[in-house]
Amino acid sequence: MNTLKAEKRSLDVKAKKLRREGYVTGNVFGREIEKSIPVKMTKKDVDRILKTENKGSQVALEIDGKTYDALIKEIVYNSMAGRVDEIDFQALVSNEKVNSVAEVIPLNYDRIQEGILQVKLNEISYRALPGALVDKIKIDVGEMKVGDVIQVKDLSIASDERIELLTNPETVVVTVTAVHNAAPETEDSEETAE
Repeated sequence: MNTLKAEKRSLDVKAKKLRREGYVTGNVFGREIEKSIPVKMTKKDVDRILKTENKGSQVALEIDGKTYDALIKEIVYNSMAGRVDEIDFQALVSNEKVNSVAEVIPLNYDRIQEGILQVKLNEISYRALPGALVDKIKIDVGEMKVGDVIQVKDLSIASDERIELLTNPETVVVTVTAVHNAAPETEDSEETAE
C-alpha cells in the first residue's frame, strides 16, 4: 500500500492561497474521527501517488505522525489549471463495510479484428470490508468479436463473496459493435426530399 504524507491545515488559511503555494487540500472523515480533519499535501506527493492510485484506491495516509488506512473517496481536478485541487479520504475501520468504486480497465483492445470496442461503464460501485477493496478491474477484450458483450455479472468482482455489488449485475461494461460507414448526403438527395 502506498503512503501519502499530509499535514493538518488551519482553516484560517484559504485553500486558494495554499494551492498557489503548491499544496493540494483535502479532508479526512470516518466513523472513528469526531469531525473531519482538514489536510494539505504537497503537489509533488499527490502527483506521485496518483500515478498508480485513483478514486477507490486504498492508501496509508500519514498525518502528523499518525497513519490512517484510508480510501480515496473523491478527487477534484481543475482542468483549467491542469492540476488536482482537492482529495477527500475516508479513514477505514477494519470491521466496517465501505462504499467504493473500481475502475474498469480494458486490456488488449488493439487485438480486436473487427468492430469497435465501446466502454459503456468506467467504474463499478460496490460495498466491502477494507480487506476486500478492489480499485481496478482489468478486462481482457482481445478475443471479443462484433456483438460480444461483457456485463458486470461476468467479472471476477461479481463472484467475490466478500463484495456486495451496488451496480446492477446486468449492466453492460464493454461491447464490440460493427463499424457503420454512412454514405455522405449530396445536395441532389436533399432537393429530391423536398
